[in-house]
Amino acid sequence: MQAFDQKARTWDDNPIHHERSQAIATLLLERIPIAPSMKALEMGAGTGILSFLLKDKFQKIVLMDSSPEMIRVSQEKIVQQKVTNLFPVLCDLEKENFHTEAFDVIFSQMVFHHITDIEAMARKLYGMLKEGGYIAIADLYPEDGSFHGEHFEVHKGFDADAFCKIFESAGFKDLHHEPCYTIRRKTEKGEQEFPIFLMTGKK
Repeated sequence: MQAFDQKARTWDDNPIHHERSQAIATLLLERIPIAPSMKALEMGAGTGILSFLLKDKFQKIVLMDSSPEMIRVSQEKIVQQKVTNLFPVLCDLEKENFHTEAFDVIFSQMVFHHITDIEAMARKLYGMLKEGGYIAIADLYPEDGSFHGEHFEVHKGFDADAFCKIFESAGFKDLHHEPCYTIRRKTEKGEQEFPIFLMTGKK
């Protein structure tokens, strides 16, 4: 995760990161019935932009990331803003388990295209949710590889229907996906648009 460690200090300087998180937060709150007593996990939280937007809706949010620098930045923001219900945790769910507690909601943004084994992760997240808990995942629709460039070796976005089927196979139900936000980025091919979807479902 060295690349994300290097980007951590300037991550929040990019207005697109805030716009994208705001769009995801707005749609997530429309699709999932959040209650003030709920506990949530943001997987791949980075500097916690999305969780900071949602913090007043939950009793507690665990900000999980595998980048020590991202965790450090989120910790600094929590102290600066005197936030009491956000808890950063350094953990790589692809390599480790996290059984400290079960969650009412698990959410992530732009994380799954970095994950090698989507099926295994879907099963793991299912096991980390309380019965009746919710999942919300935002990620890229299929793209031509321009988003990260030619050396990126994991997933070039997802067919949203096929993505839902993977989670259905893991046990999730009431799965739904819809367009959420469009990232505009200059690439080697010029200005390009990269739409993302939000998938929601229930255990």
